[in-house]
Amino acid sequence: MDAIPYGRQSIDDGDVDAVVAALRSEYLTTGPRVAEFEAKIAARAQTPEAVAVINGTAALHAAYAAAGIGPGDEVIVPALTFAATATAALQLGAKVVFADVQEDTGNLEPTAAAAAVTSATRAVVGVDYAGHPVDAADLKEVASRQGAVFVEDAAHSIGSMLAGRAVGSLADLTTFSFFPTKNLTTGEGGAVVGADSELMKRVRAFREHGMVRNAASLRNPDVGPWHQEVQSLGLNYRLPDVLCALGSSQLDRLDLFKHARTKIFDRYVEELAGVEGLRVPTRRADASPMWHLFPLRVAAERRREVFEDLRGRGILVQVNYIPVYWHPLFEDLGYRKGMCPVAEQYYREEISLPMFAGLTDADQGRVIDAVLEAVK
Repeated sequence: MDAIPYGRQSIDDGDVDAVVAALRSEYLTTGPRVAEFEAKIAARAQTPEAVAVINGTAALHAAYAAAGIGPGDEVIVPALTFAATATAALQLGAKVVFADVQEDTGNLEPTAAAAAVTSATRAVVGVDYAGHPVDAADLKEVASRQGAVFVEDAAHSIGSMLAGRAVGSLADLTTFSFFPTKNLTTGEGGAVVGADSELMKRVRAFREHGMVRNAASLRNPDVGPWHQEVQSLGLNYRLPDVLCALGSSQLDRLDLFKHARTKIFDRYVEELAGVEGLRVPTRRADASPMWHLFPLRVAAERRREVFEDLRGRGILVQVNYIPVYWHPLFEDLGYRKGMCPVAEQYYREEISLPMFAGLTDADQGRVIDAVLEAVK
C-alpha cells in the first residue's frame, strides 16, 4: 500500500499546457507572464500590487528590506513558525524578539507582541499558522503605536479570509509562499503584496538588484541609452516566466483547492473531535481559512509514540514547528528554552495530518483509522 504524504502539489493538464506554452514563447524569464501572475495575485489578495519572487523566504527578506530593517532594529516574530520568518530578519542585521502564541490557533498573541515592543521595534510579524489568519487588526494596532510596520507571513494562507477581507489586504506587507505543499504552487516561488506604493516600490527594487533603468530616475541620465544604475542594495530574486505560467494556471483553481481542503478539514474534525487523547484545531467565527495544515494535538508524552506508529502505517505525518529559538543557530546567539511556554507546549503536542487538495476520501479514511488505532 502506498504511503500518504502530509502534503502534495496538485498538477493538471492545464498546468502542464501553461508551462509548455511558456517554454515555447520568447520569454523564459522577466516577460509578460510575470506581470500576469502578479496581477492575479494582487486581485486575489485585494491589494493594488504584487511582486513575485523566487520563494517565500525571499519574500520575507524583500519585505523586511523594504521596511528599512537593519542593524539595531528589533523584529517581533512568533516562536511557532518556520525558521525563515526569523532568519530573514537576521540577514539584515536585526535582532529577533520572540513572542508567544495563542493556545488555540498557534498564531501570535497580540498581548504578547505588545509586551515585547521596545523603542527599537521596527516590525511586528504575524504568521497565519496552518492557514488560519492572525488577529490582524490587533497586531496592526500594536505595530502602529510604535511606528513599526505590520508584516503578515501568509506562507500558509493565500485564499484565506478574515471578516470578509482577503489575506493580503490586512497588513502593511504580506508575504506568500508557493512551495509544492502550499495552497498553490509555482514549484518554488513567493510574492509580496501591499497597498503602500512606496513600500512596494522598494520591494520591487530589492528583487532586481536595486537596479534602475528608467531614464527619469537615473542619477546620471546623460551617459547614454545603455546606462543603468544600482541605487540601493538588492538581490536577484526574480521569479521566471515559466514558473509564473504555472502559478497563473494554479490561481485559476484556487477556489477549487480551498473547497477540497475545507472538506478534508471538516471531515477530520467530525471524526476526530471528542476522541479521548486528541485535540482538533480551532477555527474562529470570523475566519474562512484556506487550510494548509491539519495540526492535530495529542498528549505530549505520547506524541513520539503516535508519530512513529503513524509513520509505520505509511501515514507520513509531520511536526510543524520546532520553536525557532530551539534551533542551534539561535541557541548560539543566546536564546534559551522556556521563553514562550505556550508555543513550546503546542510543539510538544502537534502532529500534522495529511492535508492536500488531491487527498481522496479513501486515503483520508485510512488516515483517520490509523490515528484512532494509534491513540488507543
